Amino acid sequence: MKRVILASASPRRKELLSQVGVVFEVIPSTEEENCAETEPAKIVELLARRKAESVAAGVAGDYIVIGSDTVVTKDGEVLGKPSDKEEAFRMLYSLQGAVHQVYSGVALISCQKGKKEIQSFSVMTEVEVFPMEKQQIEGYIATGDCMDKAGAYGIQGCFAEFIKGIHGDYYNVVGLPVSRLMQYLRKLL
Repeated sequence: MKRVILASASPRRKELLSQVGVVFEVIPSTEEENCAETEPAKIVELLARRKAESVAAGVAGDYIVIGSDTVVTKDGEVLGKPSDKEEAFRMLYSLQGAVHQVYSGVALISCQKGKKEIQSFSVMTEVEVFPMEKQQIEGYIATGDCMDKAGAYGIQGCFAEFIKGIHGDYYNVVGLPVSRLMQYLRKLL
């Protein structure tokens, strides 16, 4: 059986992969999360691939490395992780009362007997957020839950009260489109 390696320290990605019964180890990528690409689907696929490649470079034997990246977009603007509370406020204010998109990219590098194969894909989910008062946004920011997440929110946490609806894969919004990933992964194991 090939080693399965998740190239991410994200607790959400680890939890989702465990939830579907995958036995894996974690080797976090230290790859920078920036690129010149402007199309969201291409951004997340490229960054996922870079993360997977950086980890795969240090692994020997037969393995599958999974890299992933997630961004939020609103009106064509890519919203990554906020750098401070002010940026988190601006992001959340722009998302409240509107629909935005969440893109996750996944790259799988499979190595068997020295032969490498790379596959990647992206998934987009639309999310609608209820209108929010300034105090509600500030209250959510005060929880600290916003700082390590694309778009400054986590759908699976206390921000759930502001989600009006989603169209697409819920787990993609959490950070890993696990059902689509499993379609690829099962063929490689």
